[in-house]
Amino acid sequence: MNDVKKETLEMNRTTTSINTKKLALAALFAAVAVVGSTFSIPVFGSKCSPVQHMVNVLCAIFLGPGYGVAAAFVTSILRNLMGLGSLLAFPGSMCGAFLSGILYKHFKKLPAAYVGEIFGTGIIGGILSYPVAALIMGNSSAGVFTFVIPFLISTCGGTLLAIIITMAFKQIGIIDRAKNMLED
Repeated sequence: MNDVKKETLEMNRTTTSINTKKLALAALFAAVAVVGSTFSIPVFGSKCSPVQHMVNVLCAIFLGPGYGVAAAFVTSILRNLMGLGSLLAFPGSMCGAFLSGILYKHFKKLPAAYVGEIFGTGIIGGILSYPVAALIMGNSSAGVFTFVIPFLISTCGGTLLAIIITMAFKQIGIIDRAKNMLED
């Protein structure tokens, strides 16, 4: 019975360590996204922040969908508190982070993360931004597809940055080393 308690305690320490490492990396990614939000492109009433989409892909690859969505949520809150974004940051970033993470987790291929980010943010997030704009922000001129094009522009730019970074990381082995470190 004593060995079982020791083993359980050791498993709890390992789990806590993994969670702490992932939480710290998610916080770092959120910080990068917030700082990157100082660079935004206004397109049709939305502030497009390509760095957020790059971060979504990196979170998907290194952390998975849960931490990715959490980092996107924290980033959206901070961006809004600092006046660097709008409420449209929530559906756009969180849908992209979620779908990117789910597809990467399922297929274990970098292109799956890229496609998930583009479709999640550009299409799903763009469409889900309509009720936010119309009902919460009072934008009566917004239509269901109003934000799809600006979100696609933003996410394509950010995903292109992510492709460049992840391909370089893959060539020098950073992705595998980082994943192993996060699992230890």
